[in-house]
Amino acid sequence: MTPLAWIIAMSFAGGLLSVLVAAGFAWAARPHWVPTLISYAIGALLGAAFLEVLPHAIEAAESPERAAMNILAGILLFFVLEKLVLWRHCHDEGCHGHGHAAGEEHRDHGHGHDHGRSGLLILVGDTFHNFVDGVLIAAAFVESTPLGIVTALAIIAHEIPQEVGDFLILLHSGYSRARALAFNLLSSLATLVGGMLAYFALSHMESLVPVFLALAAASMIYVAVADLIPGLHKRTELRATAQQVLLIAAGIASIVLAHPLAERALG
Repeated sequence: MTPLAWIIAMSFAGGLLSVLVAAGFAWAARPHWVPTLISYAIGALLGAAFLEVLPHAIEAAESPERAAMNILAGILLFFVLEKLVLWRHCHDEGCHGHGHAAGEEHRDHGHGHDHGRSGLLILVGDTFHNFVDGVLIAAAFVESTPLGIVTALAIIAHEIPQEVGDFLILLHSGYSRARALAFNLLSSLATLVGGMLAYFALSHMESLVPVFLALAAASMIYVAVADLIPGLHKRTELRATAQQVLLIAAGIASIVLAHPLAERALG
């Protein structure tokens, strides 16, 4: 097989496999488990952001300061994007108020759903991340086929726990399981797009990789901290808090366990 054929095959199979494995795990979860498992999703998001994406974003950027600026710009971008989603929801369905109380009222009546805001932001950020994964796969296959295969397998391994978290967040945001799977599969195609573009224009793509990585990290941090963690504070009892902490730690641990394989292949 030619390098291009390998890139197409592994980018497509890698994105598809990681999404299907993650969806199978999340699909098996009963609906009433989803709010509890959101704590795991928070841990997976923060683990992926701080242990996987941020180090690569800083390494790829011209300087740590430039990487930090890109991430701050990304957080502001996702704040504005969420405001636009809120504005559209209020414009389409009507809101009695735009304050915090009104937002809480909508959340409560929606059984914890946030009208798709967290899900939309996660899909945008995940698309950037998948695109960068495709660029990394292409760069590795251009270097050598064995390196490309190992890199693709490493990316699949460290993507699965993050994709589980993303799928759970989509369910929490009110997406049906079939719709969540469809959107995740669509987002995974960005891996193929990134791989193809990188193969034909790798020298031009390299300058954009730090920006895409920063945007991916910003989306993960923003959704975890701004949208999901505040919802955990609605349950203040000691048992619920301990359960949340343990599940957040489990989400981080799943990224940590996948980290050595990814580091050996991508480092």
